[in-house]
Amino acid sequence: MTEAKICGIKNQSDVEIINDLKPDYIGLVFAKSKRQVTLEKAAELSKNLDGKIKKVGVFVDEDPEKVTKIAKACELDILQFHGKESPEYCSSFKDYEIWKSFVGDENIIENIKKYDGCADAFLVDSSVPGSGKKFDWNNIKGLSESYKIILAGGLNPENIAEAVEKVKPQVVDVSSGVEGNNGKSREKVEKFIGEVRLHG
Repeated sequence: MTEAKICGIKNQSDVEIINDLKPDYIGLVFAKSKRQVTLEKAAELSKNLDGKIKKVGVFVDEDPEKVTKIAKACELDILQFHGKESPEYCSSFKDYEIWKSFVGDENIIENIKKYDGCADAFLVDSSVPGSGKKFDWNNIKGLSESYKIILAGGLNPENIAEAVEKVKPQVVDVSSGVEGNNGKSREKVEKFIGEVRLHG
């Protein structure tokens, strides 16, 4: 069954929507982004979050000590690395599940093989994460039979059924596709999760 991750949680109203609709994961972005949150804000949001929902911290080429400090303060379950982090870097975080992100181009299998054993799962995104743009899903068709795949990039309530059926990812990750005027849209999050559970 495909699980759902709602990324870019940044305020209390987002948390209320998440607690009501119960996706499997949420993402807190600590890298430079319009959805970036401070450690203090993230820790506050984490305290108010339903404990059954797993917390993913999103980082880009961050100092390992800072990653560990944030992970402990926010009680993160998963560390998601979106930069040029090496296999050795990924292997150094022993207490967390590791998701390594790659762009969904033709070299994806070659890239994943370099990190096999250093990461628990592989997130495949468009070339501009958080932009709402998708990549050619045919590039990773069948990949989820060998690896745990998190599909991101341009997903929304309208195309998620096709994405799940074509890629069969273990997790789907949405951010801009469920945005409202000031954070997440309850209606869009509800429709997205509903479609994932119906088709996944």
